[in-house]
This record gives sequence, C-alpha cells and structure tokens, in this order.
Amino acid sequence: MTDGPALVFDDTMKLGVVTSVDTSRVLIAVENSELLPRAAVGSLIAIQGATTQEFLIGTSERVTRQLREQAAQPDPLDPTTLASEIVPDDALRVVLVGTYRTVDGSSRNQFKRGADSFPQIDRPCFLIEGANLQRFMGLLGKDLGDDERLELGNFVIDQTATAIASGDKFFQRHASILGSTGSGKSWCVSLILERASARKHANVIVLDMHGEYASLASPAAPDLESKAIQIASRFKIAGPGDLDSPPLNAIFLPYWLLNREEMLAMILDRSDQNAPNQASRFTQHVKDLKEATLIGASKSDVQATFTVDSPIPYSLEDLVKRLHDDDTERLEPPQVQRARNGEWHGKLTRFISRLKSKSEDRRYGFLFKPPTDSNNYDWLGSQLSRLLASPDDSPGIKIIDFSEVPFDVLPVVTGVFARLLYDIQFWMEPKKRTPFVFVCDEAHLYLPVREDADSVAKQALYSFERIAKEGRKYGVSLLVVSQRPSDVSRTILSQCNNFLVLRLTNDQDQNVVRRLMPDSLAGVLDGLPLLDTGEAILVGDAILLPARIKLNRPRIEPLSQTREFWTEWGEKAPDANAVIEAVETLRRQSRPKTE
Repeated sequence: MTDGPALVFDDTMKLGVVTSVDTSRVLIAVENSELLPRAAVGSLIAIQGATTQEFLIGTSERVTRQLREQAAQPDPLDPTTLASEIVPDDALRVVLVGTYRTVDGSSRNQFKRGADSFPQIDRPCFLIEGANLQRFMGLLGKDLGDDERLELGNFVIDQTATAIASGDKFFQRHASILGSTGSGKSWCVSLILERASARKHANVIVLDMHGEYASLASPAAPDLESKAIQIASRFKIAGPGDLDSPPLNAIFLPYWLLNREEMLAMILDRSDQNAPNQASRFTQHVKDLKEATLIGASKSDVQATFTVDSPIPYSLEDLVKRLHDDDTERLEPPQVQRARNGEWHGKLTRFISRLKSKSEDRRYGFLFKPPTDSNNYDWLGSQLSRLLASPDDSPGIKIIDFSEVPFDVLPVVTGVFARLLYDIQFWMEPKKRTPFVFVCDEAHLYLPVREDADSVAKQALYSFERIAKEGRKYGVSLLVVSQRPSDVSRTILSQCNNFLVLRLTNDQDQNVVRRLMPDSLAGVLDGLPLLDTGEAILVGDAILLPARIKLNRPRIEPLSQTREFWTEWGEKAPDANAVIEAVETLRRQSRPKTE
C-alpha cells in the first residue's frame, strides 16, 4: 500500500446524507438511487467525520426502498393540469464500528475500533467499494508483525483481502468456535492448530472427545511421493484394553489426583443418611495415608503444609481396609463395660461397596488401576512434563483422546485434567511460565449450564470456570468449541472475548450468541443460518472489524468429514465382518491397537 489515503471519494460516489443518529446506529437518506442496489447488507459505509481527514466507518444492517407519490413538475404545454409521479424513498441503516483517519499524528491511514465521535446531521456518506474497499481491507492487519499474524482466510466482502487476526489477542482472552454440526467447526479448529504449529514453542492441549483430531498426529501422505505432515503428538486416556500393557502414549489419572470433592462426587450418595459420616471418615483416612507417604519419602517440608487435596500418592487398598475396619469395629472389654459396636459400625457399608464397584470396573481403570510406578512420589512430575514441557523435537500441540472415557465420569476426568495442569501453572515461578491453551472440543458434553449440572459435572465446571475467570493472569487460555452454545456454561462463554461463529440454525443457540455480543453488533449475526460451510463471522478483540470470512482449508483435515450418504449407498456395500468385529470391540470396551 502506498502512503496515499486509503479512502478517496468524489461527488459521484456520494451515497446520501445522515438524517438520524443514536448511540450506535445511523440512518442515511440515500440521494444517489443508482448506488443503492450495490449497498447490500454487510457493506461498509464511510461517513464524513469532524474533519476532511476523518471518516466514521459502519456496516449496513438494513437497506430499504419505499415508493411515495409527489407532485410532478408542471407540463409547459398544459400548466393548469396537476400531475403526480412515483419517486423512491431510499434509506440505509448503519451500525458504527470504527474510525478511519488519513493522518493521525505522525501515522497515516489508521483505523481503530469504536467511534470517537457521533456523526452530524447532513454529513455526506459514501459506499466503500472497488479500489477503496481493497485499500481499506488491507489496513486491518497492517500493524500486526509477522510474529503476531494469525491468517484465517479471506474476507467475503473482498475475496482479495486476507483475513488476519492478532494471534496474541485471539488466545490471551479466551475464544469460542461455535457452529452447527456440518458447518466446518472441526475444519476451523484444525486450521488454527495448523497455524499454531508454525510457532517454535507452541503449547496447545486439545481435549478430543471423539478421536477426530488423530489425523494431525499421524496423517496420511497426500500421495506416494509426498511426506506425511505431523503437527501434533497424540495421547489417550487409558481405556480398558490399555491396563495390562499400557502404550507409551497412555495417560493415567490415578485416584489420588482427585481432590476430596471430586472423589466424593463419584462415590458418595448424598441421599444416604450416613453420607456425612462416610465423607468424614474418607477425609480423615486419606489425609493420614498421604501423610504416611510423605513420612516414607522424607518430605518433611511438604508434610508441614499439605492438605487432604494435595496430589500425594496413597494406597487404595489401605484406604478400603481402614474403612472396613471402621465399619466392622467392635469394642470389647476392658475398653468398655460390655461389648458394643464401634462409633462407625455399619455406617460405611454402602460407601465401601460403591468404592469397590468403581475401582473394579475396567472402564475406570485410568483412575483406579494405574501402573505400579504411579505410586512413586516422583511419578507425577515426569508425567506432567510430557504435556507442559515438550522436547524440542516433539510437536507442541498435544491431542488428548477422551473417546474411551465413560460418559458418566467425563466431566470429572476433564475437570481433574484441566485443574491439575492449571494448578501447576498457578504455582510455577512466573518468569518460567510458558502460556498454553486448552481446546475444549464438544464443550457442551462436560461444561453444561450450571442449572443443568449434577454434582459430578459441577466439579468440572468449577475447574474450567476458574480458568475462564483467572487463567489469563497465569498464561492459561480456553478455546471453547461447541455445536450447542445454549448448552454450554454461560459463565465460560461470557469470559470469551473472541468468537468465530459458523452456521447456526437453532434459534436458542443464535439467541445465546446474540446475548454475548454488544447490542450494536447483534444485527451482524442475523445471517448465521445462511452461512456456507467453512464461512464464519469473526468478532472480538483479535480483529478490528467484525467480518464475515471464508476460512482457508487446512492441509490436514480432521476425521469428522460429513459422509456422502447418497454416493456411498451407490458404491459401498455394508461389511458384515466389520459389524461382528465392532460387537467384540463393544464387549471389551476398547478399540483395537493401531500402529
């Protein structure tokens, strides 16, 4: 771009004048009716500001033409006859989004979000199109350095202009990717991960609920002569088939990592009349067992300040034995005058039964049947280093596959996982922190609206809502991905400052997104049901101008492409052997191991 002004208008380009102004919207009376057909909804309009070097920039949200009857000019040949004619009454309603200045101090061609002043009545207005549009769109990312540019695609309003967001602002204040199934949501996530992988020390942790991002860790080469591109490392929460011989990428979350409330949410039946007694004995025994571990490891400094929630290994068998001793305790003489039951006799039976039932279920093996070495005091540090401190030769993007985690404990598992990593970042020396992002795929599954959450889901909500409120201070951010924003925690969504909204057809979901936006931008979202696959509206701190963009296609696509039902019905016969194999997979609750 040259140093000349980005917006240059003459009298032939004048659209009309300002006739009405409120705090966010402007009504323009269109004088050049030939320009009106080119002023579509979403077009950019420039309104002359207080000086000739300033324009207020807005987007059109309503275009109207009404016909009215008025007296025509008298006919010179018949001046006594009164004639009438039909004339158009054209108007444009515009939402103000920013201010452009040809010269701003020592800088030239500066665009900033927000209107510094309100337009005055009768100020001339111009449609930004053609060369003016190309030059103006080029301003949006010009001040971003190469290290900060996050390229997402092209602006729909000008296909020649690249849609560039600020990578720093996109991640540091939380973001959301929202869209109905089939709108291109996973494609969008893959694109952003691909862009992030170009950073030398990227640190992104993807909570993958369906295993659809596995292709980013082990992609197939596009052809025989090409080399496969790997941009991520893949881990998985250990499934029932991983317990006897765990693969190197298996992640276990031993029961002792759960804090008191998380463990009780899984085991304790709050309706049991003995629930307070059960919670009390559980708490005391866990604290004593953790203290015994610290004594055995000679960790007197930790022993002085630890709590029952501190992640310290202890034996589950020892816990069950202590609870059983309480539950069956009999006091015999000479302790008492005559034999009688102990204080906790019979009050812990149900709790012990529920604990044993969970611990013996192989679906919960990642919690209750971890490798033997997980009881070593130093095990936790080495495991977390794999996730938060990747070696230089290992990708900084980590795909965590949760697809084999039972649905009923999914909230607890995701919550424990996120809380643990956040707590490590919280307690780390500030100068040594490296920021990282949680990509919360299918967030509605484990981050529900609080009113709809049970005691288990609320534990996960607490962890993620804490990150949403406080994470920015410690270098932890969220990228929330969901096809049902109406089912996602309002607290978490309200903390997001950037939104990539793809096609949304459900009116409840649309209304949730509208409520998250400033009133002046609500009209920008009216076209959500009409977006094409791979198109999105980008709103937030990361970009100066709310815009509709066409996302680039990622080099590595996720494993969630929409199936071609009609085509496959004509070409691909059902596989009976595959059905039989799937039955066995269902029975063992574990997918076959792949190389």
